[in-house]
Amino acid sequence: MIIWISSYPKSGNTWLRSLISTYYFTEDGNFKFEALKNISQFPQKKYFKEKIDRPGKVSSYWLSAQREIVKDKKVKFLKTHNSLLAINGNQFTSPQYTIGAINIIRDPRNILTSLCNHYELTYDEGISFMNNDRKSIIDPNEKSEYSDFQYLSSWSNHVSSWTKTNQFRKMVIKYEDLAIDPYKVFRDIIVFINTLSNFENKIDEKKLENCLRTTEFETLKAKENENGFLESINSQKKNKKIKFFNLGFKNKWKDVVPKAYHEKINNVFKADLIKLNY
Repeated sequence: MIIWISSYPKSGNTWLRSLISTYYFTEDGNFKFEALKNISQFPQKKYFKEKIDRPGKVSSYWLSAQREIVKDKKVKFLKTHNSLLAINGNQFTSPQYTIGAINIIRDPRNILTSLCNHYELTYDEGISFMNNDRKSIIDPNEKSEYSDFQYLSSWSNHVSSWTKTNQFRKMVIKYEDLAIDPYKVFRDIIVFINTLSNFENKIDEKKLENCLRTTEFETLKAKENENGFLESINSQKKNKKIKFFNLGFKNKWKDVVPKAYHEKINNVFKADLIKLNY
């Protein structure tokens, strides 16, 4: 059965996966980028026998692919940026294959700054990206293969789709809470996963502490600078990779976004900022 690690892009999914993969797939809790391979992205090409030759076609095979994934009846962690919304009547997942989800959300104003850096967008383009009800993403380096097509919708719709679902058990965490008290939040995540999965192991406090220490932002950034990072993408404007780990906790929208945009982005996200207590 599947446990989803879900989020809108640039919301902290990689940090969360780093913690979870290090705790559950290493002996000592010391992070290595290789550990992330234990939580692969869905959808992606390796999960489909069919040729996915146009955007959106992959939705027809979401459930059949997940049926194959859970055939061995083991717990599987999968990362996704997909919203929990249907395309042409095709549901993204089903309680038949999913036992739960951990959804990480983040202040949309800080997502905006990270998104603009990652995709090389202006702030106007970034706001349009986040407000587009039909927004999707694919690998920018693929020109004819659409297996990794992920339907985001707008940021607001994305957040609502995961946080309000009653299809399966879910845990919603804020990036900011994980940053403020990583020990408490990650300990709660381990308890949630162990309960979902019927794991009877007691929490390994030493391993938990190692996970937190070796996945600190500056440590991850240093590892990327030294060895690169597979999830970074090629710049469309410069002949180089865009650094995946950019500002981290220093990403404070009030300091980064020009003041001329402050009122605009507060108004764009106003309802959700109030609802989510941002």
